[in-house]
Amino acid sequence: MAIRTRVARIVGALAATSAVILSGTPLASAAPTAPPGPFPFVEGTNDFGCVPSPEHPRPVVLVHGTKMDATTWKVLAPQLIEQGYCVFAPNYGAVGLLFEPGKVVWGSGDIPESAREVGGFIDKVLAETGSSQVDIVGHSQGGTVARQYMKFDGGTDPVDPARNKVHSLVTLGATNHGTTFGGLQELAKVVDSLGLPGDAITPLTWNMAGAQQLVGSPVLVNLNAGGDALPGVDYTVIATRNDQISTPPDLTFLRSGDTESVHNVWVQDVCPAAATSHVGLVTDPAPNYMVLSALDPEYAGTHAAPC
Repeated sequence: MAIRTRVARIVGALAATSAVILSGTPLASAAPTAPPGPFPFVEGTNDFGCVPSPEHPRPVVLVHGTKMDATTWKVLAPQLIEQGYCVFAPNYGAVGLLFEPGKVVWGSGDIPESAREVGGFIDKVLAETGSSQVDIVGHSQGGTVARQYMKFDGGTDPVDPARNKVHSLVTLGATNHGTTFGGLQELAKVVDSLGLPGDAITPLTWNMAGAQQLVGSPVLVNLNAGGDALPGVDYTVIATRNDQISTPPDLTFLRSGDTESVHNVWVQDVCPAAATSHVGLVTDPAPNYMVLSALDPEYAGTHAAPC
């Protein structure tokens, strides 16, 4: 009885502080609402008049993670622009705040719907820039959303990979095979085993997108069915051993025997002493260097790793 009481108190604490645990943002309602404007962005991105250069002929589309937005890329986007890339970053997955009407949390809605939003954005990028393909960089949920778009919403062509809209995908701590969110998923299972409503803490702790990223979710099972990698796409999957959000960290790695097209890499393989966190994957010098090197192999030949 004492154990049940303690666990019940934990469930109550989670319900009260869940938003702070994962993001520091207020709880969101389940129904998407029209997002407010202007949309958050990083200066220099989303210039639909940008003309890709011969050196970097493919626009780069940056896809943020859960409860984040396009300002996630305030470090990497300027670096890419400086290297001569046309850089674009959508906001997606808007969900209205329960107690603040008119405000939204991005990256919180249904993942299949978010993938369609990102796909529409990419179609606009291709049309406006005259490019036939893009490269995508996705952080956390952003990598999963990108893969959803590539598999189910026209990002790739399984019959003729030469017609793929995506040339390369670089992911940073992506929830490719799910996450336990630092053990919170296991706590829910323990609560269930004690006859308490473990499922009740799921909508409190995770919004829809968060719940769909849990290990074993139907969305992820469907996404990974038949193999992780799609023909004609070059994948670079970057993880950090210090990740406490996408956990365990190695679940991010794609399971493919094709080492020519799938490159699973730890940040610590490049910089052994790197203490990069989940959020640090988009701000720290080492993972940003790895992204630039994945998009352009010549970059690593002319720039030393910032360890």
